[in-house]
Amino acid sequence: MSQDAPRGVAQKLIASHLVSGRMRPGEEIALRIDQTLTQDATGTLVMQELEALGLDRVRTQLSAQYVDHNLLQTDDKNAQDHEFLLSACRRYGLWFSKPGNGVSHPTHMQRFGKPGVTMVGSDSHTPAGGSLGMLAIGVGGLEVALAMAGEPLHITMPQIWGVELTGALPEWCSAKDVILEMLRRHGVKGGLNRIIEYHGPGLATLSAMDRHVIANMGAELGATTTVFPADDAVRDFLRAEDRAADFTELIADPGATYDIDERIDLGAIEPLIARPSSPGDVVPVREVAGEPVAQVVIGSSANPGLRDFAMAAAIVAGRQTHPDVSFDINPSSREIFEDLTRMGATFELIRAGARIHQSGCMGCIGMGQAPAVGRNSLRTMPRNFPGRSGTDEDSVWLCSPETAAASALTGVITDPRALAEDLALDYPTPNLPSRASVNTAMLVAPLPESEARTVPLVKGPNISALPDFDPLPDVIEAPVLLRVGDNISTDDISPAGARALPYRSNIPKLAEFAFIRIDPDYPRKATEIAATTGHVIVGGDNYGQGSSREHAAIAPRYLGLRAVVAKSYARIHWQNLANFGIVALEFADPADYDRLGVGDILRIDGLRAALAAGDTVIARNTGTDVEIPLRHRLSERQVQDVLAGGIIARLAAGHRD
Repeated sequence: MSQDAPRGVAQKLIASHLVSGRMRPGEEIALRIDQTLTQDATGTLVMQELEALGLDRVRTQLSAQYVDHNLLQTDDKNAQDHEFLLSACRRYGLWFSKPGNGVSHPTHMQRFGKPGVTMVGSDSHTPAGGSLGMLAIGVGGLEVALAMAGEPLHITMPQIWGVELTGALPEWCSAKDVILEMLRRHGVKGGLNRIIEYHGPGLATLSAMDRHVIANMGAELGATTTVFPADDAVRDFLRAEDRAADFTELIADPGATYDIDERIDLGAIEPLIARPSSPGDVVPVREVAGEPVAQVVIGSSANPGLRDFAMAAAIVAGRQTHPDVSFDINPSSREIFEDLTRMGATFELIRAGARIHQSGCMGCIGMGQAPAVGRNSLRTMPRNFPGRSGTDEDSVWLCSPETAAASALTGVITDPRALAEDLALDYPTPNLPSRASVNTAMLVAPLPESEARTVPLVKGPNISALPDFDPLPDVIEAPVLLRVGDNISTDDISPAGARALPYRSNIPKLAEFAFIRIDPDYPRKATEIAATTGHVIVGGDNYGQGSSREHAAIAPRYLGLRAVVAKSYARIHWQNLANFGIVALEFADPADYDRLGVGDILRIDGLRAALAAGDTVIARNTGTDVEIPLRHRLSERQVQDVLAGGIIARLAAGHRD
């Protein structure tokens, strides 16, 4: 593309922050990063990485740390993490959002998000910031730490997928149904190596928070990020947040073109729902209507707006939810909770039988609100991977607030249009305030640099040091310890939930939970061979989808994982493997997946030279003497990281040299 050619929003954002590389899909580029976002489930490692990097103070325009995941304090472990994070923010110059202030993505949008800005976050739903015209990308924690240190972000230049929106949503449908329609069409791999940019006349009907819903769950498509223009809807949002001065118009040039084109007629959307246990298994609500429901949860980063809660309140107003249903409300921020209460909507929810929880992720990450085994749970959340709810044998469905509220009243999955017909219910139009109840009381500002240098890091006994990892050997001869199928998520690798999450800053303890959903004996078997040969894992397509948690790389590496051989990888986990010295290889012929099984010994000779030369890597199954050609997609930079044993090991070696 010539410099004078019309550009879309994503192209403008990339071009204005390009440090190196060419904007050609498939080539590696480096981007200057303006802001970072971390949350407590991943942020503790980020702060430990800042310490390991020897950073004095963050070098971004703004960095913010949120406590929104590990809110349950059933013992002192989460409290230790919170103290550590606060001390690290004071030490390194970050904003600190206290426990209960809100979920990171909507809270950041309310207080810090700005059009034209780049941001990386150690949370895969960071792309929600694209609702404001930002280039917001979810990455592993170590890449966030490097961005805080002033280093650029290296990514593979994605294709730009332009999605034109026309028309307007019909009654009883909302933004959640739009992103569910995208998932219905394309599944959980449809956005790999793509940036989704929404444009067209239909945008005028979507508020900034509606766009947040769509941008947030673009992560479930596997997209690098999602981008919306900064137009009148963004101007109105920032004005309502008393931040009108932060608005800058950022729209596509007339005649802008995209690598891929698609169109959605909003007027043709109907209520949709994702069945257990994948965000990509989407069907019309009417097709599954009548399924019994035991739990309904409204909230999370995927449906965080005041409108979403107010709509649910309006639907249940003056009615009582079904006696078989637990009806749970998780306000997404302290500010939204305050506005909801000022409107009187909180009262309507309570009177209808709702249980009001604190502002945070809660059940979305399996921290409380675990459903009963074999009972359907309807949630307005972004993910329903098996066991993510905190219940191993769960049955979680993903839907809009309209469908959730209607089903809470009836006790079965209900198309809200059918409920409206049965009850002669008019479509609610909640009267939302034009000004938000701006609440900054639970935000702790960075200390002046001179004062920050004297702040010690507060480390309780549950805060471990980062493990030291040795360089990659030239020869791997190790057993295949696990063989897994397609779409293995990072929840499968390093589980969420109230049992494991409190150990996010304690890698030796967290490693005891690695892969236990797939093989409860994996940690023991891996430990027994870690000091001798290490081990290999074989995977199918889209290995490592879902959360950006780098724990899914670092915990297995701590247990001796040397290589993963898969058909294909999810973007963030693939990068996280390289960050910690695990070589990610792909089958040259996917049919060779069937030639490897648990217990087979895989031998790779001359691995270091093959990686450095970019050559095909030949592995041999020593039991069958079958050679299996493998390939990698690592850049020269990533190869050096893997050879050294990870980024921190490479930087430490360079410092010693």
